[in-house]
Amino acid sequence: MRRARGLQLLLLLAGTSWAISVNIPPEIEQHPTIITQTSSPIIALPYDNSVTIKCEAAGNPPPQYRWTKDGVDFTPPELLDPTTGTFVVHNKQLAQYQGKYRCYAFNKLGTAMTEETQLIASSTPKFPKEALDPMVVQEGEPFVLSCNPPASVVPCQIHWMSINLQHIPQDERVAMGIDGNLYFSHALQNDSRRDYTCVAAFNTIRTIVQKSPMTVVVQSDAAPKHTKPRILLPSGVQTEVVLLKGKELALECLPGGYPTPTVEWMKMGESLPERIKYDNFGKLLTVSNVDEGVQGKYMCKAQNVEGEEVHYFDVIVEEPPQWQSGPPQSQLSVIGSDVHIRCAVSGKPVPDITWRKNGEIFTDDPVKQKRVLEDTVVLRNASPDDSAVYQCEASNPHGTLLANVNIMVMNMAPLILTTDLLEYGVVRGGDIVLNCTVFGSPPPSISWARAETLADVEGERFLVLTNKSLQIISAEKADSGEYACVASSSEGKSTIIARLDVKDQTKIMTPPQDMQVVSGTAAQLTCQAQFDESLRNSFEVTWMKDDVEIPLNFEEKYSLTHEKLQILNVNLSDQGVYTCIARTSLDMDNASALMTVLDVPDAPAYLEISELQGPQNISLSWAPGADHNSPVTEFVVEFEESQWDPGRWKELKKVSGNLATTDLILHGHLNYQFRVYAANTVGPGPPSEPTPRHKTPPAAPDRNPENIKIQGHLPHQMEISWEPLLPIEHNGPGLEYKVSYRRLGLDDQWKEHLVKRHSFVVRNTSTFVPYEIKIQSRNSDGWGPEPKVITGYSGEDVPTAAPRDVAVEVINTTVLKVSWTPVALATVRGHLGGYNVHWLKKRSLLNPSKLLDERQSLSFPGKRNHAIVPGLEPFSEYSLTVNVFNKKGNGPKSDPVIFSTPEGVPGQVPILTTSNVQEDSILLVWGPPSETKGILIGYLLQYLLINESSLEVLESRERNITASDTTQWQLRGLKEGSMYRFQLRACTRAGCGPPRAQESHTVTAEDLSPTPAEASVQSSRNCSRSLLSPSPANATQPPLVAALFNISSYVSDTYAKISWTATQERHNLELYVAYMNNRDGMWQIAEAVNSSQSFHLIDGLEPGTVYTVRLMSKRLFDNASIYEDVFQTQGQGVASSQRDTSTRGWLIGTMCAVALLTLVVVIACFVRRNKGGKYSGTPQPAQRQDMQLMEQVKEKEDLHPDVESQGMNDDTFCEYSDSEEKPLKGGSLCSLTANDGMEDNLSRDSLVDYADGGREFDEDGSFIGEYSGPKQRRGSVSEPNGHSLVAQA
Repeated sequence: MRRARGLQLLLLLAGTSWAISVNIPPEIEQHPTIITQTSSPIIALPYDNSVTIKCEAAGNPPPQYRWTKDGVDFTPPELLDPTTGTFVVHNKQLAQYQGKYRCYAFNKLGTAMTEETQLIASSTPKFPKEALDPMVVQEGEPFVLSCNPPASVVPCQIHWMSINLQHIPQDERVAMGIDGNLYFSHALQNDSRRDYTCVAAFNTIRTIVQKSPMTVVVQSDAAPKHTKPRILLPSGVQTEVVLLKGKELALECLPGGYPTPTVEWMKMGESLPERIKYDNFGKLLTVSNVDEGVQGKYMCKAQNVEGEEVHYFDVIVEEPPQWQSGPPQSQLSVIGSDVHIRCAVSGKPVPDITWRKNGEIFTDDPVKQKRVLEDTVVLRNASPDDSAVYQCEASNPHGTLLANVNIMVMNMAPLILTTDLLEYGVVRGGDIVLNCTVFGSPPPSISWARAETLADVEGERFLVLTNKSLQIISAEKADSGEYACVASSSEGKSTIIARLDVKDQTKIMTPPQDMQVVSGTAAQLTCQAQFDESLRNSFEVTWMKDDVEIPLNFEEKYSLTHEKLQILNVNLSDQGVYTCIARTSLDMDNASALMTVLDVPDAPAYLEISELQGPQNISLSWAPGADHNSPVTEFVVEFEESQWDPGRWKELKKVSGNLATTDLILHGHLNYQFRVYAANTVGPGPPSEPTPRHKTPPAAPDRNPENIKIQGHLPHQMEISWEPLLPIEHNGPGLEYKVSYRRLGLDDQWKEHLVKRHSFVVRNTSTFVPYEIKIQSRNSDGWGPEPKVITGYSGEDVPTAAPRDVAVEVINTTVLKVSWTPVALATVRGHLGGYNVHWLKKRSLLNPSKLLDERQSLSFPGKRNHAIVPGLEPFSEYSLTVNVFNKKGNGPKSDPVIFSTPEGVPGQVPILTTSNVQEDSILLVWGPPSETKGILIGYLLQYLLINESSLEVLESRERNITASDTTQWQLRGLKEGSMYRFQLRACTRAGCGPPRAQESHTVTAEDLSPTPAEASVQSSRNCSRSLLSPSPANATQPPLVAALFNISSYVSDTYAKISWTATQERHNLELYVAYMNNRDGMWQIAEAVNSSQSFHLIDGLEPGTVYTVRLMSKRLFDNASIYEDVFQTQGQGVASSQRDTSTRGWLIGTMCAVALLTLVVVIACFVRRNKGGKYSGTPQPAQRQDMQLMEQVKEKEDLHPDVESQGMNDDTFCEYSDSEEKPLKGGSLCSLTANDGMEDNLSRDSLVDYADGGREFDEDGSFIGEYSGPKQRRGSVSEPNGHSLVAQA
């Protein structure tokens, strides 16, 4: 297409293969454009109810329609839609409406028209009824049976058949031509028949018709004569064949003659085409998809022994009209320009071209400068009146082409069809096209600029497309903003704005991973993606399996939660490639993973049995099933037999997974069947189908009994037993066993017995003598293999001799070595079992007057003359004997040996506490070890000066405490305000035991001097309590006086220590300690304790258990207690770990307690002076009677975190006056009895109570869990300051 003076816009028409749509705004008027039409021809079949002939067009104004039939105006019988030209013809009207139809769509701008559409009404084809005379031919002469099928618009297939619908045989002599006739090259006698029938099948209309049967009579007077070939079809010498390019060429040459001629083909002047094909016994030549190269002259030559005949074919290949470069395109032109419309077509013969304008013939008019020049129309100096629909119709004998060309001549300012302020989104790195569709005449020029700066868009990433849209390649964040599309021409200017937002990409951060899943379990695939937050509403994650989307929540098999795909109950069908697709409205990302499903193997198939060396030696083979992604590790062959255990399958053999055959050795006299299953790492698969039954004949046993046992339960007999053969191992009927035996080394002859059971008893034997025994199996078919000879012994008896020369060597306090002379083997009278060592603990050397009877023993198997005996107790006297034993029993014991074990080192000191902490001294209090393991000679005390910051040992000292009954030690000469670690060991002559460690601090002078402010706070608190013995109203005995102060309890894991301070006159008071496990409610009472002892240790408690403890006077044993407390022992793990920890908090608490104790002593002195008493004295009897038991329990208060406030605990002090003349202030003063001058009178709440049961405090002054206890404890932790034995240093 050429350009005139102005630019031209291509208008597109749609609907048919040649139409291109026109993109014109709806406000602009435009010519009609055909968008739908019915192709020609329309063949109406008899069973069609109706036929629809379509015609629909687009245009503005909407077009109207008219029709012509065979070139004459036609009114359709029934319009399908009033807005279109489509109409319907019903079945009964088809015959009268046959013809050629053309549709015209028109509005005020012009008229478009369709190609002619031919409607053909097909009737049911029928052969005419006719009486056919018999055809009489001479044998050897050619003849033709004509079919002449009825005419029809649908194709048909011809068949020659007999009256009973059997095909007439065809060969080189007899053949059907493409015209449907049956050709005989020469007649034979067997061609005579009366039922030659031509059958025509019209498959399209589902119709079959047949011609009346024809009769052929072949006459023969003599042997047929040879005749020269003559061509029956086609007739004449030459035939012209015209066909269209692309169709199939079919040349047929059917000769007659006797004998049957052969046919040969050739092309004159050149070789035959490569695509040539021969059919119908060489009589039909075909070439598919012909082109100009097939055109030419062909020759068919028929020949036999009598001669030959030829026929020529002139083949001409032609073409229907075709567009050379597509149909002519519609045009938009400016006024005054030249318009050229070219209709470039090709065809053979050359098509004739007819031009129309709005459906009317358009002719050449030079005056008006409207020229028709063959295939081109030229409109000079076009005006709006030239706007119309021009039709170009090209036709030749083989077809017609029609094109409607809309020509619009107008001037119009640019009109931008794209919406203004349209928003576009693209992800970073993606491509985006900003649309700007413009209509105008002349065509406007388009430019793009950034709306913010009005600068033209430049750069290699910005491209203006042919449709004037702006493409941005690999968008960046900086590309976001507004873009202006400006369209301008000589008629005007127009602008729109496009808004672009560049967003972050959607990207899968955690893709799914390849996995292997066992069938029946659940699988989980993870897919985590990141995306632009502004696209959240459109973001979604979908999953595909093998490119098919997975329906989530389908039968609850799939579920998607938290970016994870869960597949429940995985099976083999779930195996495949899973793809996660993270998608927003702008982009998507995907990632795939292969899920392999592992399952048990399929059952093997095609089991086959083949005999190797007889029915009992076979080979079993099979074809393995699918392993389901887990290689087969083994095959298991199972068998079932119908005689002994029918229906039960048992394992026979395991075969390596890489084999599919195995040899089997079978038992006789059984009816077997076999099956095989495979196993892999997932598990065993299903078994195969069982094999047919395989029967084995009876045979002699192939093995003898095993696991033969020879026992002698009595001294003079021998019992022989064995494991019998299994029923399937009998190999036949009549199984029994031959038992043979003889004395080893003495008898040459075997004694034999046949038995059916699996045991035999030999009687009247000597005691424990050796025999040779063998057992052989047999059945009705013979003996088993030669049996093995085994050796056994007759019955045993108890040994008769005792070991001699028994000697003892004490290795240490708990282990000794004992030796002896072994007994003679003859006296053992059986299999030597070993030696027993018995020892009796007669007495402990710590208490030699108390006789004991603690017996123990150990057995040492085998032949030996010594043994190591552990588990003895130190410092004890023992008696030891040895005896030999066999299976029958023990022999006599040896003479006893008396020995003693040496002293051992004592056990750990059960408890070590510190109290009465001063500037340079600390009082240590402990309990003696529960196990001394010897005579206790004293204690070894080691105390270490510790650097508190680095925990280094600055100084180490030791002190030997030689008094074994010492339980307290006042350690002096310590450094003020320093940390010490004390380690105490109990010692015997054998050495010292393991240490018990405790840490404490000495205090400073400031800690012992409270400030006036502190003293005023202390005055508001209660003093320590005095515990008085109660005096019941009905008691006749003298009343008890205040006897004990500062009663407290300290608890460990297995120990509890009850401490007190007794008054001077009550140092010989007899006390009892009772305690109860709160779980079982059983009270236990310790032996009487003298009050001067100051404490009592309860041992053997259960860790982590709640106990109730009472301290009672003898006289009040039945109805009252001096002191009662409830506590819980520590757990073993906590206690053991915390004893070894540096308990800085405990040290701080202890220092505070010592400071309080000192202040209480000072207060007591001032109070005594104010009352005129002595520092130490005895209370008057009247005062004793008036005293009441103080049972007040103080309120617990929080400990202050600083050391100074801890040292001045206001719970424990009374207010005092610094002048002897001043009375004590306040109503909170304690009433001190006459006998409290020498006592501390200090009752402090336990540090354990402050720990509030289970809480632990760290080293900054809080409590440590070792000293924690239950909240309900009533006693206090207070080390005694009474008058028990104290050593000072």
